[in-house]
Amino acid sequence: MLKAEGFADDSVRLIKNIRKKNPRAQLLLFSATFNDVVRRFAMQIAPSANHVFVAKEELSLDVIAQYNVKCPDRNAKTRVLQEMIFPNCEKLGQTIIFARSREAVRMLHSRMESEGYKCTSITGDMENFDRDRVIQEFRDGATKILIATDVLSRGFDVSQVTLVINYDVPTQRNGREPNYDTYMHRIGRSGRFGRKGVAFNFIAQPEDKRIMDSIASYFNRSISEIEWDDEDKFLEVLKESM
Repeated sequence: MLKAEGFADDSVRLIKNIRKKNPRAQLLLFSATFNDVVRRFAMQIAPSANHVFVAKEELSLDVIAQYNVKCPDRNAKTRVLQEMIFPNCEKLGQTIIFARSREAVRMLHSRMESEGYKCTSITGDMENFDRDRVIQEFRDGATKILIATDVLSRGFDVSQVTLVINYDVPTQRNGREPNYDTYMHRIGRSGRFGRKGVAFNFIAQPEDKRIMDSIASYFNRSISEIEWDDEDKFLEVLKESM
């Protein structure tokens, strides 16, 4: 948000006006990921404030079980959803599936609906009214499965989300380098308020594995692997998340 044109200036102006009204007003700034942009902004508005930073190795919440799902090809990803995960979604609460592009979200939504699965989707190019409607339906529990781009990876809290699926592993815009912040924000949609959560990362090609190995190394975490057709293991993992 701080990268948006004028937003940082508006925030500084708002804070100054508040301090004029009440010089003793307390200012707290929280961010799940504190990059250089956020750090500079914080130092600008509160240069002498107390700072509490959590090491990146501690950011991967222990309440979220993380697994890499080894798929032989991209088509196997949808089979995992249809055969291993969706049949248990009603028992799990709610599920968010993240895909890399708007086209991938629309393709996956269409394919799932054609197979008889009830789900909704959200992308950044939707009208605000339509996005608000989809989000509200999901919050109300009218839909259990939501397919999304990274437009939904931040600032979205639904306490009943217990499962996050990275249909496409998170990358930078070039599609080649891992996006550590996005991974953290994505899986953080589950396991809210101390509840259990599960994150499945679908691995369908060597590049996917390289990216997830880098993410695991970055957060100093070991991510277990599951074979795409190991039904017993899926049932065990999903049962533990209930």
